[in-house]
Amino acid sequence: MTPPTPPQRPQRPNSSAPVPSQPRRPAPATSRGQRPESAMPPKSNVPSEADSSRSSRTSRALAAAASYIRPASSETVNSANGAASETGSSANPQTGGPVSARVPVKRIFSAQSSNFFLLLGTTLFLVIFGLVMVLSSSSVESFTADEGFFGKFLRQGMFALIGLPLMLLASRAPVGFWKRWAWPALILGAVLQLLVFIPGIGYGYGGNQNWIRIGNSFTAQPSEFVKVAVIVWVAWVLSTKQHVLSDWRQVLLPVGPVAGAAIGFVLIGNDLGTASIMLLIVFGCFFFAGVRLRFLAVGVLAVALGAMLFASTSSSRSSRIGVWLNGCTELDYQDACWQIDHAYWALAGGGIFGTGLGNSVAKRGWLPHADNDYIFAIIGEELGLIGATVVLLLFVVLAIAFIRIIRSTNDSFVRIATAGVMVWTVGQAFVNFAVVLGVLPVLGVPLPLISTGGSALIATLLAIGIVLSFARAGNKAQARPATPAPAAPPTQSAADRSRLRAADRARGRR
Repeated sequence: MTPPTPPQRPQRPNSSAPVPSQPRRPAPATSRGQRPESAMPPKSNVPSEADSSRSSRTSRALAAAASYIRPASSETVNSANGAASETGSSANPQTGGPVSARVPVKRIFSAQSSNFFLLLGTTLFLVIFGLVMVLSSSSVESFTADEGFFGKFLRQGMFALIGLPLMLLASRAPVGFWKRWAWPALILGAVLQLLVFIPGIGYGYGGNQNWIRIGNSFTAQPSEFVKVAVIVWVAWVLSTKQHVLSDWRQVLLPVGPVAGAAIGFVLIGNDLGTASIMLLIVFGCFFFAGVRLRFLAVGVLAVALGAMLFASTSSSRSSRIGVWLNGCTELDYQDACWQIDHAYWALAGGGIFGTGLGNSVAKRGWLPHADNDYIFAIIGEELGLIGATVVLLLFVVLAIAFIRIIRSTNDSFVRIATAGVMVWTVGQAFVNFAVVLGVLPVLGVPLPLISTGGSALIATLLAIGIVLSFARAGNKAQARPATPAPAAPPTQSAADRSRLRAADRARGRR
C-alpha cells in the first residue's frame, strides 16, 4: 500500500524570474530641485514632540507680533466711511462690515466723570429753579412797570439761553486754551470796566457807577466778566510760580498790582459788594495755591483796614454798618432798616412749609429788590424753611463738585482756577444768605444762578464752563491708559535650536 503524499509547501518565487509588467503612471511634473510627492516619505498622523514645541513657539511669536498692531485711527475710519458713502453704504475698514451710526454719537456723548455730571446737573437745576423764582418774585413789579407779568422772566430766560450754550461751548476747550488767553482776557476785562466812566456809555444806579448802556435796551455789568478774567490770570501766574511761593515778593509783585488795579476800578465806581467778592476770590486762589498762611493773615488785616477806611467815606455805607452793629431803631425804619426788616418778616411769614409758590406778600412792593439781592427772602416766604434749606444744600453740593475736581487733578492751574470759581459762586451765595439773615451788613451782592441779572448769569455760567472743561480733560487723562510695552519675542536657547535641527534631519530621512 502506497503511503499518502504529504502536501507540498508553496514555493517562494524566484527573484530572478521575470515579473509581469504593469502600466506605470506618469510622475507629476515638478519644478527643478523639488521632489515628487511619491518620493516624499510618508507623513505620520501623530505629531511629534518637536512639532508640538515648534507650534507652541510659533503661536507665542505670533502673539508677540500682534501686540505691535494698533487699531486704526479715527481718521482712517472716517476716510473709509467717506469713501463708502459714495456707494450708498458705510463699510468698516477693519472687518468689512457696516459701521453703525451710533459710533460717532457715542463719541460726542461719551460718558464723562461723575464730577462733570455732578457739577453740570447741579448748575442746570439751580438755573431752572432761579427762572421759576424770578417769575414768582418779579411778576408784580413787571406788571406795574407795564412789562406784563412775564417781562423780567422772559429777559432772564433769554440770558439763560445765551449762557447755557456758552457754558457747554467753554466745556469743550482744552486747558491750554485758557492759559493762552489769560492775558488777553484780563486786558479785555479792564477795557470794559473803564467804559463805565465814559459819559454816554456808563451809568450808575443806587450810587454805584458800575454799568454800561449801549442804545436803549442793551445794558451790562463789566465787573462780572472781570471776575472771570482775574480768576484765569491769577491761576496762570500762581501756577508758574509754585516753586517760589515761599517768597512773599514773588507772590505780591506779580499779582498785587494787576489784581489791585482791577479791584480798584470797581471801587472807583463805589461798588463795595463786587469789590469784596473779588478780594475773596484772590485770597481763595492764594490759599489753594499753597501761599503761606502768615502772608494771607497780613493781607486780610490790610484789606480789613482799607475796607473800614473806604466805608467811612460814604454816609450810606456808614449807616448800613451802624445798623448792623447797633440794630435798627424807629428812626432808621424808613431808611436803612426798611429792606432788612421786611426781609425778616418775609422769612418769618413763610414758616416751615411756606405760603406757596407765587403767594408772597413781600414781593408786592414791600421788599425792594425782591428778585435780585433779596430773592432768598422770597424763597423762604413761599417755600418755607424746607425750601430755603434745599437751596442752601444745593450750593453745598456745588461746592462738593468743585472740591472733587480740585482733588482729582495734579495741574496747579486747574486747581487754582477751580478754587477761584468755587469761592466766587459758593462764597458769594453764602454772603447773600448772611446779608438776608442779618449776619453781615447789606453789601448788594446777588444770589448766583438764581437772582436776576444777565451779566452775572452769563459770567457765572462761563466760569462754570471753564471748570467743566477741566473735569472733561481730567477724565480723558484717566481714561487713556498707559500703552503697555510690546512683549519681546521668545528667545531660543542652544538646546532648542539643536533639537529643531535634529527633528528636521529625522523628517528628511523619512
